[in-house]
Amino acid sequence: MADTGNIRNIVLLGHGGSGKTSLAEAMLFKTGTTSRLGSVDEKTSVCDYYDEEKEHQHSIGSALVHIEHAGKQLNILDTPGYPDFIGPSITALAAAETAVIVISAAAGIETNTRKFCQMAEIAGKSRIIVINKMDVDNVDFGELIGLIQETFGSQCRCANLPSADRNSVIDCMTQDSGDSPVMDVAQAHTDLVESVIEADDDLMEAYLGGEEVAADKIQSVFMKALVTGTVIPIFFTDSRAQIGVPELLDALANSTPSPADVAPVTVKEGDTGREWTADPQGPLLGQVFRVAFDPKTNMKYSMIRIFSGTLTSETNLHYDHEKKGVRPGHILKSQGNENPEIPAGVAGDIVTLAKVDELKTGSIIHEGAFQGTVDMPPLPRPMFSLALEPATRGDEQKIGGALEKLCEEDLCFRVERDHQTKELVIYGLGELHLRVMLEKMEKRFTLKVTTKEPKIPYKETISTKSEGHYRHKKQSGGAGQFGEVYLRVEPADRDSDPSLDFSWDIFGGSIPGQYEIAILKGVKDVMASGVVAGFPLQDVKVSIYDGKHHPVDSKEVAFRAAGKGAFVDALQKARPVLLEPIVHMEVTVPTDNMGDITGDLASKRGRVQGQDMLAGGFIVIKAQVPLSEVTQYNSQLKSVTGGQGSYSMELSHYEQVPGNVQQQVISQYAKEKAEKH
Repeated sequence: MADTGNIRNIVLLGHGGSGKTSLAEAMLFKTGTTSRLGSVDEKTSVCDYYDEEKEHQHSIGSALVHIEHAGKQLNILDTPGYPDFIGPSITALAAAETAVIVISAAAGIETNTRKFCQMAEIAGKSRIIVINKMDVDNVDFGELIGLIQETFGSQCRCANLPSADRNSVIDCMTQDSGDSPVMDVAQAHTDLVESVIEADDDLMEAYLGGEEVAADKIQSVFMKALVTGTVIPIFFTDSRAQIGVPELLDALANSTPSPADVAPVTVKEGDTGREWTADPQGPLLGQVFRVAFDPKTNMKYSMIRIFSGTLTSETNLHYDHEKKGVRPGHILKSQGNENPEIPAGVAGDIVTLAKVDELKTGSIIHEGAFQGTVDMPPLPRPMFSLALEPATRGDEQKIGGALEKLCEEDLCFRVERDHQTKELVIYGLGELHLRVMLEKMEKRFTLKVTTKEPKIPYKETISTKSEGHYRHKKQSGGAGQFGEVYLRVEPADRDSDPSLDFSWDIFGGSIPGQYEIAILKGVKDVMASGVVAGFPLQDVKVSIYDGKHHPVDSKEVAFRAAGKGAFVDALQKARPVLLEPIVHMEVTVPTDNMGDITGDLASKRGRVQGQDMLAGGFIVIKAQVPLSEVTQYNSQLKSVTGGQGSYSMELSHYEQVPGNVQQQVISQYAKEKAEKH
């Protein structure tokens, strides 16, 4: 069982292809944890153990491994780097104190590199930058370092540099001379020292006074500089050749903070917050940051970061605000897909529980005397969608259960039954994301589906006032049916809540009050299906002001039919129109692509509303665009920007559809209706 002060929790972050998994494998092999160097290409990686990861040759979920080095236990979280799988990377960030941002020397700073570094800064994590694949040719490392400093700040300083033959690295903390093709070693040493001692006023004063500061004093304040952010050290590695890996391991073990060295976790209780320190003797508090299912057995595993206390198999475990406790079973320590048992999990450690089905990502574990919540990092909202239909009849229930498990594994995967379009719709962060999730469903649960583009959830409304009338009269030998209704309609404010403003304005008893509910039901029948193209109505005011009844033949069914008929009559006179959903988009692209993107958005009936410049030659374009124009925007953006662009979108509001578009939608509706009949 590890001691809290000797635990180091490290999350590897970076764009896809930067070499995070290869770096994790190199650290496992270099410390003797594995007997051979795992390879993504050869499908022997400890971290990428799912079939989908081996097939696609990149990470899809986060993986936990642990190693022993220099008397420390390093918990290393390897995470996906492609934008479609950013969700597991963000949740893994919540479990670590130190974020290692991995940059491929050949590719440089990519889209997700920026995102991850910014997220780590916002989350208050110590940051280290690793320039991996330093063996590649034709790379201007000096230019790359300059770009890193321009993008992430001047506190990014080289902690080591490649030697002239690139078969080793030069330690810039302890050495102020050497031959490196990247930059002058003496200058790198001075820059690093000055950034480190900024974290200590006494050392800074001595240094500025001309005193020579001893190397051991600089080393002693390095961790403080890392935690406070006065330095973001840059390390060079070639993970496949193991160059720079021992030096990186030494830095992770000796210079990064333990859970006891950082600010306590804050538990929110209403408007107040309470701090919990990493004390093994304190009350138990932990949080689930990852849920996974074994692809062969479907056994559920929950990875938990313990903030306080000690978790054993005898703990009476409570989760969230549930009063009933559960038995945690064995305490496990994940090593890729292997889960050996350990005696206990202490404050600061990361452990795994099996078969505790009640736990979800974000769940808080404790021993019962707990109130409050612990924030998880915000996740992007999935907007890329597909409608599903079972390939085999009768699989609907099985598909629902499979999709529920996939949603538990990845919080950026979402499933909805659209009550308006009657479609089962899945949402993800991109086409690749959804394709992989459907691959999982087919392989793990032997379920096949057909997919299509979801219907756009249009709505209908009216554009002017009008009146309607309908008499329902039915005589069939016995008791008849009679009801007559007069009503007025007028537009309400756009996106009104509720969407129907119904008023009963009958005077003199022309319609007895007992039939109000029946008439309202008739009106709601039409609200659900509309009068233009089968879409729900919204933003309508309805006033029932007159009518007639029969003392014998009037019944609820008659007035429901009369209310429905009068409402349809009024709507058809009130110039009904279609409304379409408008989404707010933020598109991040290289500045060279700005003109192409703004022009493309304009061609999609979009309105550009602002732009924000980012460091490193990127720009964020903010726009409002009809959803119907950007349902396949993911692939379009990749094509225009060479894969460097990314976007997010969320529903903004509804607007009236242009006449030509409305006619197309109505024609399609008429065609589908005719085919059904």
